[in-house]
Amino acid sequence: MSIDEAALAESLRRLSLSREDNGSLITALEEVLKACVDLFDVSGAGLLVADEQDMLRYVAATDLPGRVLETTEAESGEGPCTEAFVKTQVVTTPDIISESERWPVLAKALVDQPVRAVLGTPVRLGGVPVGTLDVYRSHAHHWDDSEVAALARYAEVIATTLTAALQAHTAGELARQLQYALDYRVVIERAVGYLMAKESIDAVAAFTALRNAARSRRTKIGIVSEHVLETGGLPV
Repeated sequence: MSIDEAALAESLRRLSLSREDNGSLITALEEVLKACVDLFDVSGAGLLVADEQDMLRYVAATDLPGRVLETTEAESGEGPCTEAFVKTQVVTTPDIISESERWPVLAKALVDQPVRAVLGTPVRLGGVPVGTLDVYRSHAHHWDDSEVAALARYAEVIATTLTAALQAHTAGELARQLQYALDYRVVIERAVGYLMAKESIDAVAAFTALRNAARSRRTKIGIVSEHVLETGGLPV
């Protein structure tokens, strides 16, 4: 599928100008996701945002299969979303069901869902990744370069919506989550890098180790990251 850059830019401009602000951030995000489905002719879309533990949490989706995709990714800590968030780059798969070795929990959970091709792209505030936009197709599909580039740009619309809500003080609990993600991202990235070098593991495995340590101790991943940097190891 070829994306017309000029048409995309015009569509984004119209969306920005026409969307009504009813004071609800979730409603605004749902409208942006619906527009994403229409604009890119995908089957569905969803959004995850990092919480105070830097764990991705479900925020919104356009349909039930999208919600299953998002919530399963958030709960399992695996899939295109997690990798896109950790690596801060677009991650794609032509068929999620064929990824049983890479993402076993996700592949199994989606067997009975009309979700196949998935694309995840990070959502950034001030250059800092705070969440991910996911889109999916109900059939196997190889994402081309124009789709990857266009959907990465569309993630900027999500970021603009979040920024506007933060500035208007209408984001509530989500604002606290976003602020923590912004405050601790550098510390977390340093801890990830340290564990990668020390344990000879990749970024996703290092992030998962921090995530699991935070979850098992019911503390924040930023605190675990500080412990790693101060002591040279995960808390025992």
